Amino acid sequence: MTRHRRSFRHKLPTREHIFASRWIKPLAPVFDKPYFWTLNRRRAAIAVAIGMFCGLMPGPTQMLSALIVAYFLRANLPVAVFATLYTNPLTYMPLYYLAYKIGALMLGIEAGELEFPSLSSGRFWAESQAWLMGAGKPLLLGVPVLGSILAVAGYFATLWLWRWHTAHHWHKRKDHHV
Repeated sequence: MTRHRRSFRHKLPTREHIFASRWIKPLAPVFDKPYFWTLNRRRAAIAVAIGMFCGLMPGPTQMLSALIVAYFLRANLPVAVFATLYTNPLTYMPLYYLAYKIGALMLGIEAGELEFPSLSSGRFWAESQAWLMGAGKPLLLGVPVLGSILAVAGYFATLWLWRWHTAHHWHKRKDHHV
């Protein structure tokens, strides 16, 4: 197991290798701090929470927003960015629909159909404004609420899994030495 874990870590790029890239090298003074790369229980849990919250951000802003929030909270950067990947083409729409339902429930309105205005329509902007006034309000409320729920769940799940993993290895080590 330990040999397998070491071989897996060997395949991951090191901090030095990442910052050797000519594109990322200018960012090294900002991001090359030990607390952004140290993996401990608290920083990992915070990073997962950040990733879970930012994973619901629209489109391509998820990883960037996770990176920014992790920077200010001094959380593990790779874990925060990686944790946003729970949203993907298969999960994005169900999660947004759930957020819409949560927002509609909180606003006390009946959730209708979510049909985004067509880009081919000559009235896209007018239809988008009408959509935002209807479906957008529950969605704008539901997304941060669902993101917060997922962040809290991710935080405590990470703490619990880390504790379970540590206890499991201590018991295994104790049994092995007896």
